[in-house]
Amino acid sequence: MAQIGEIRVDGVPMRILHATPSSAGRHPAIVIMFHRDGFDDFTHRVADDLAGAGYVAAAPDLYHWPPVHEVPRENPFPRDPGIVRDVAATVEWLGRRADVEKSRMGIMGHCMGGRLSFLGASTNPAFRACVVYYGGNMFVPWSDDGPAPFELLKNIRGPVIGFFGNDDQNPSPDDVDRIDAELDRLGIAHEFHRYDGAGHAFQNFLSAPRYREEATRDSWGRTMRFLDRTLKP
Repeated sequence: MAQIGEIRVDGVPMRILHATPSSAGRHPAIVIMFHRDGFDDFTHRVADDLAGAGYVAAAPDLYHWPPVHEVPRENPFPRDPGIVRDVAATVEWLGRRADVEKSRMGIMGHCMGGRLSFLGASTNPAFRACVVYYGGNMFVPWSDDGPAPFELLKNIRGPVIGFFGNDDQNPSPDDVDRIDAELDRLGIAHEFHRYDGAGHAFQNFLSAPRYREEATRDSWGRTMRFLDRTLKP
């Protein structure tokens, strides 16, 4: 079961949710960029499911920087410079663990975390795989001077898999097309999967109006096959 520990980022305490496979040895690792609701039952489930599939999973608490400190109901979102530091600290923490093969790390995120998965993969060279679930706000920086995650895609060092609902408006189908075309232009290996009848947060079983069982089952199966062929020897 996932548990919560604490590390420090530039001297500031940060909680970290982590889950570990039951088998001995060194494992690939996934950094989880959580969705808007932080360390809720959904994020716990993602971490536990990854651990059950043989991955050390770790989610940094992006809300530890002022002025947030807890799950916000409205803005502010976490800021991009702090997010980049949190990702780096999580990667370093994973890399020091005896049960992690640090050359085989990926990053995954849902909703807000999908955007941050792109951002983390674009700003940290540790990641060899990137999983994005309906990440919006790709064209706007969460900082005073940018850049937006879209402008950093050229720095991604591994393949990308993305999942999107065709009824979503953030990202809209046009937004997804734009990101798809940019990854094509940059020559970054990727595959995008889109689901009719699904909108934003279609995997979130905590939200009955949004949850779509068939899209959830298909997308998670594709995610695990992608991670296995990319990060496991």
